[in-house]
Amino acid sequence: MNKTIKTILIVAGFALLIYGGYELVTPEASVDIGIAEFETQSNNNAYISIGIGLITLIASFLMKK
Repeated sequence: MNKTIKTILIVAGFALLIYGGYELVTPEASVDIGIAEFETQSNNNAYISIGIGLITLIASFLMKK
C-alpha cells in the first residue's frame, strides 16, 4: 500500500512539473498588428504548479519504505 502511494506521488509530481513547464513557455494571449506581434503571459499558475510538483516529489522521496 505504501509503495502504491509513493508511486502515485511520483507520477503526480512529474505530471505537475511537466504541466508547469508547458504553461511557462506557451503564451497566454497574442496580438498581431501587421508589423508587430505582442505576446503576454502570466506565469503565476505555472510557478504554483511547479512548486506543488516539487513538494510532491520531495514528499514521495522522504516516505519510508
